[in-house]
Amino acid sequence: MLTADQVLVKQINKAIVLNTIQKNETVFRAEIAKKTGLNRSTVSGLVDELLADGLILETGIGISQGGRKPVILSINRNYGSIIGVDCGVNYILIVLTNFAGEILLERRIPVSAADLPEERIGLLKQLIQETINSAPSSVSGIIGIGICVPGIVNYEEGLILQTPNLNWHNVPLKKIIQDQFQIPVLIDNDANAGAIGEKWFGLGKKATDLVYLSAGIGIGTGVLIKNELYRGASGLAGEMGHVTIHMHGRRCSCGNIGCWEEYAAEKALLNFISENIGNYPATGFLDKHHIGQLTVFEIVQAAKAGDPLSIAALKHIGQQLGIGVANIINTFNPSTVIIGNTLAVAEEFILDELKAEVKARCFTAKYYPITIVCSALGIYAGAMGAASLILSRVFAAPVTQQKL
Repeated sequence: MLTADQVLVKQINKAIVLNTIQKNETVFRAEIAKKTGLNRSTVSGLVDELLADGLILETGIGISQGGRKPVILSINRNYGSIIGVDCGVNYILIVLTNFAGEILLERRIPVSAADLPEERIGLLKQLIQETINSAPSSVSGIIGIGICVPGIVNYEEGLILQTPNLNWHNVPLKKIIQDQFQIPVLIDNDANAGAIGEKWFGLGKKATDLVYLSAGIGIGTGVLIKNELYRGASGLAGEMGHVTIHMHGRRCSCGNIGCWEEYAAEKALLNFISENIGNYPATGFLDKHHIGQLTVFEIVQAAKAGDPLSIAALKHIGQQLGIGVANIINTFNPSTVIIGNTLAVAEEFILDELKAEVKARCFTAKYYPITIVCSALGIYAGAMGAASLILSRVFAAPVTQQKL
């Protein structure tokens, strides 16, 4: 009979083997032993268990190195499906992925920031149910539901403490959704989810220390240190959008004055356009009477068409983002900074300005190279990050019928 310590070691080794298979498209038992340092008999036994659990498959025959031809192992894409939800301020994006993180179906709908929590949650339940109904058959069905929101979240309890741009307070979203569907649920803020999503599926795969900057209606950061998400003492780390950069500045929706997101998020972009519309030649791309209804996508489209005010506004936001990113780099010394959310679609206008500010203001960047890029996941960063909350938990503890 295995002792508790032996069970723990076995679980850890099983996770190591599964993650090694996930990171390598074609791998076999001997390679796993070589890559992990585990002995071949241990690897073979764990592989047999993973095969029996349905988590992996034997998918081909490799080239012989003098003995029997090795059997290639791969993740079983059809082991189960994951629902990932990005519950944004003015939209909901929901995706269904397979066990390999490939999107099987998606749906994005606009919503109003003025919706009451119960209205938004009712719509969320409807979308989740429709996604469940459309999911293909698989070994384990829906493994879990990951949800990210733009606010302060108690991750362990799945409690949304506050969402400054949605006016939610102490909403037990995990319990509400889990009770409704009887499926494991994990909740996190959009920046943390984005950081995990970039590590799993995006440009952060090879980075051990990275910062994901969610720049949209608000600003948040997800920080990975040595491949682990940094949550802080009470789990609320990463609220860099509410760092004060102007002592006597604008009042933020969070109640503070002079927050970074007041000067570098979407609202600042619209403010710049409104305040400067008379200082640039009119091109017909921007309507003074509808500035408040403009979207980032429309402003980027106007900039690409040569509208000088749109170009100036986006470059200004790039500079403002760069000020905060310089502070983040000075604080955490990451190897990689990934810009995500809606402002990332303006990459060609903001990124050079952002990098120039970092170069001018960042002590660390003077001595060590830092990769600063816009997310390759685009608008899917939050939803895929939410899905990866579930995947990362499964891959950390690969047992069947587990409790997330």
